Amino acid sequence: MTYGVSLVPWCDGRDGMYGWIWRHLPGNALVKALISIVLVLAVVYALFQYVFPWAEPLLPFNDVTVDNQ
Repeated sequence: MTYGVSLVPWCDGRDGMYGWIWRHLPGNALVKALISIVLVLAVVYALFQYVFPWAEPLLPFNDVTVDNQ
């Protein structure tokens, strides 16, 4: 296997994106967990308030092909 290339990130010492975020959050485990919850809620809020309403007209949810018979 080539150095730095692995199918599972924990085999070569890397722990991925979430491990990087966890290591860079301040405080102990409880503070990190609370900050993580707040960050997840902020992302969900931003998606529902800004991203999904912007993308909704671009999606074909109202284009139905059922005929009235």
